[in-house]
Amino acid sequence: MSEAAAGNGAAPGGLEAVIGLEIHVQLATATKMFCSCALSFGEPPNTHTCPVCLGLPGSLPVANARAVHFGLMIGLALGSELAPRSIFHRKNYFYPDLPKGYQISQYDEPLCLGGALGEVRIHRVHLEEDAAKLIHVGASGRIHGSDASLVDFNRGGTPLAEIVTEPDLRTPEQAGEWLRLLRTTLRALGVSDVNMEEGSLRCDANISLRPAGSGQLGVKTELKNMNSFRFIERGIKAEIARQAKVIETGGTVVQETLHFDPDSGAITSLRSKEEAHDYRYFPEPDLLPVTIEPAMLEQARAAMPELPAQRAQRLTAELGLSEDSARALAFRGELAPYFEAALAAGADPAPEPQALANWVTVELLPRLQDGEDPGGSRVAPAALAELVGLVGAKRVSVGAARQVLDRLVSDGGDAGAIVEQEGLGAIGGGEELEAVVAAAIAANADAAERVRQGNAKAIGPIVGQVMRETKGRADGTEVASLINAQLGV
Repeated sequence: MSEAAAGNGAAPGGLEAVIGLEIHVQLATATKMFCSCALSFGEPPNTHTCPVCLGLPGSLPVANARAVHFGLMIGLALGSELAPRSIFHRKNYFYPDLPKGYQISQYDEPLCLGGALGEVRIHRVHLEEDAAKLIHVGASGRIHGSDASLVDFNRGGTPLAEIVTEPDLRTPEQAGEWLRLLRTTLRALGVSDVNMEEGSLRCDANISLRPAGSGQLGVKTELKNMNSFRFIERGIKAEIARQAKVIETGGTVVQETLHFDPDSGAITSLRSKEEAHDYRYFPEPDLLPVTIEPAMLEQARAAMPELPAQRAQRLTAELGLSEDSARALAFRGELAPYFEAALAAGADPAPEPQALANWVTVELLPRLQDGEDPGGSRVAPAALAELVGLVGAKRVSVGAARQVLDRLVSDGGDAGAIVEQEGLGAIGGGEELEAVVAAAIAANADAAERVRQGNAKAIGPIVGQVMRETKGRADGTEVASLINAQLGV
């Protein structure tokens, strides 16, 4: 099924999508989950291995205390119930990237149960080890149908926290937005670098359709290992469209595991329910149960930072920001610190907090390269604060301020100095602006007559000419007022 048929991701024909996510988070420990091998990325294959992570006979695992600490922090952030006692299991199945023939994971006694992030409930959070990395090679260069597969065991044994949600999401856009909030939360905790490009954050999506308003769940499919927000949203859209077409044509959705190709937008089957792994779990005999002692819990609580949801509430309560603005700043981890640094810069005139928030999210962000941290850009927080303060004091028009911001993005510098150098100070009312307005009315006689007859939208060409003549230095609201006054409207 091509992604092109997916539309906006909403299920058609009176159907409703039900989406649950399974997120694998590589934890930022120094060593692997059950051995002392250092974690690595991009280093020569099979250079960070030992008898334990290679599964050699007689080797014994030892649980990574730092990974358990990070797991407790994740549970606290999500409001989960922390198990006083949890155990590791052997999850048995054959796969070439698991040298032991099993994965050490947690089954019926995970570290964390329940909780929520935003409006999405958490089912569980458990700890486990990552598999190795398969590298498919061949003349075709394609992943599937290649001539050979190689295994790099450097990644094998990396500590993972698997976060499983309840099926509370309904659209691809909701899924993408929630994952961004989760990534910001995890980054704030410091438990992972959550770099999706390097595989530190990977997501599977369980998707089913049902009649809108029904309480029954449909047959679900699973999209595996998507590693960017854009691909996740596109993949879910494509699968919703595929299932809808199956149902609309009288077919039956089959439970299976699927792959989304971001290049072609196609959905292909990896394995059906009949082919699915029959996992066999039993307690890992070489590992003692994890018992959470009060000191461990206190250490985890002491390490908790202000979380994005808490920060958004504070920005609303203390600064009067709208909920949307507060969430936009706090839920994208690099924006709130930049905003607060700008607010604290002591600009004179001081910017109004809501106006500053708008300039950060609406004006500055689109001018930066995709994903660029404003704090690493040429626009110093103090420079943006000064610019917004000048706009608020009507010493610079919005149009001229945008020109100044363009200069700040490309060259950096001081906002006030750029205003002076470029002669971008605001033109207030008075004879100079009135004369420009009169000339614009005379040059747009047809538009002026339509305004006189009650067509308010016809004022656009007149305002536009005034703004061009003043190089954006006039205030648009004041210009419109002067035009109406001179036209007797």
